[in-house]
Amino acid sequence: MIIEQPAIYLRWLYPKAYWRMDRHEKAVYLTFDDGPIPEATPFILDTLRDFNAKATFFMVGDNVRKYPELYKRILAEGHQVGNHTHNHIQGLTHSIKEYSYNVEKANAYIQSHYVRPPHGWMRLSQYAWLSRKYKIVMWDLVTRDYSKWLSAEDVVNNVKKYARNGSIITFHDSLKSIDKLRTALPESLQWLKDQGYAFRTFP
Repeated sequence: MIIEQPAIYLRWLYPKAYWRMDRHEKAVYLTFDDGPIPEATPFILDTLRDFNAKATFFMVGDNVRKYPELYKRILAEGHQVGNHTHNHIQGLTHSIKEYSYNVEKANAYIQSHYVRPPHGWMRLSQYAWLSRKYKIVMWDLVTRDYSKWLSAEDVVNNVKKYARNGSIITFHDSLKSIDKLRTALPESLQWLKDQGYAFRTFP
């Protein structure tokens, strides 16, 4: 099974979610999950600024609570924000009541109508509830920058291999990813720019 691109049955399970944007436009949608944290997010913001690129940050509510200055910087620099639950909880291991409470708790800090479920999984009841209030954003390409089995070069190669028109590309501003991203993020952005891709945010 290809991990970098989602299986087709997942798109069928959650048909109202964004998986890929306009396939006729030479553009990609950069996203970053799990932050903000001081060890990773400032470098990512600096790199995005260097490339004049905007992104969407799917943030953990408790991290926003702990690092409100990073949240403010993300907004001040023209990026989008999204909800990644308050404690990065998995939908499959929590009831709809627990899950909805955690999303709402996060949104008190994040204030966004975009949600990305951690790990890309949720119960159908949770999906039905989220879809009524939020726009769910999944991905067309996950770089796997978090994997201890991959190098920075592997992450860049995943971008080169799987990026296409309308791709929603997922990186992470996390401790697991940042060492690789110091090399992989600027190289990926340069390659995407050289290929003629524009960097877009969601409508």
